[in-house]
Amino acid sequence: MSGPLEGKVALVAGATRGAGRGIAVELGAAGAIVYVTGRTTRARRSESDRPETIEDTADLVTEAGGQGIAVPTDHLDPAQVRALVDRVADEQGGLDVLVNDIWGAEHLFEWDTPVWEHDLDNGLRLLRLAVETHAITSHHALPLLLRRPGGLVVEMTDGTTEYNRDTYRVNFFYDLAKTSVLRMAFALGHELGPRGATAVALTPGWLRSELMLEHFGVREDNWRDALDRFPHFAISETPRYVGRAVAALAADPDVARFNGRSLSSGGLAPVYGFTDLDGSRPDAWRYMVEVQDPGKAADTTGYR
Repeated sequence: MSGPLEGKVALVAGATRGAGRGIAVELGAAGAIVYVTGRTTRARRSESDRPETIEDTADLVTEAGGQGIAVPTDHLDPAQVRALVDRVADEQGGLDVLVNDIWGAEHLFEWDTPVWEHDLDNGLRLLRLAVETHAITSHHALPLLLRRPGGLVVEMTDGTTEYNRDTYRVNFFYDLAKTSVLRMAFALGHELGPRGATAVALTPGWLRSELMLEHFGVREDNWRDALDRFPHFAISETPRYVGRAVAALAADPDVARFNGRSLSSGGLAPVYGFTDLDGSRPDAWRYMVEVQDPGKAADTTGYR
């Protein structure tokens, strides 16, 4: 292994697919040892019933140049999370980067459905998966991260603080979940900063995840075929883009300047000089505010 994160230990909680997988791979490409967790393995699928597995992610991390280690974990089970952290401690002696990307609730929310009409069990399950899991993981993992100075916690969410403050996101449960994670990073910043560590919230833009590509009936190699039906999809990005944002943050000796803040892949790209896989720098949240939400015609000129 070689790279700016050689010798660093990362835990990407919720790395089965999507942003979590992209982050794990880019941390590996930077030389890190990356523990990847999730509930879907080659032997068993989670309730999401998707084909992607944590073993696949670990293999991709290793192929990228790091060391990928898959550990099946249900982050709603404190005992499993405690066992995971104990294993990292026993094998590595410390933890440098914690990425809380646990989600797995795509099948649980209903678009534009008020709280009194939304399925209550599904809504409460969504909150548990999106919020409680992050709290459990932080509770158990942060003492290990604080053993060494300079640790980084990345709380993954959807939307920046500024965007979510002024924009209703999908429905009551989804809006509450994504805003709660933003506040988690703010609170962790207050608790970790004086102890030599940094916490940030980070959002990708319009993510070309496995699920999104499948929903639009395209693949990564022909994703632009969906633009006739969904013109604003032109601003979308690969999961590796936000992965490069995390790798850049983790390698930055001055990352504490972002402590407690809300960040985005598009906003960090010009700061650190990274691009998406195609060499572009999509800035989806600025695009949504200035183009998509006002109802303008799709035009990514100046936005990627």
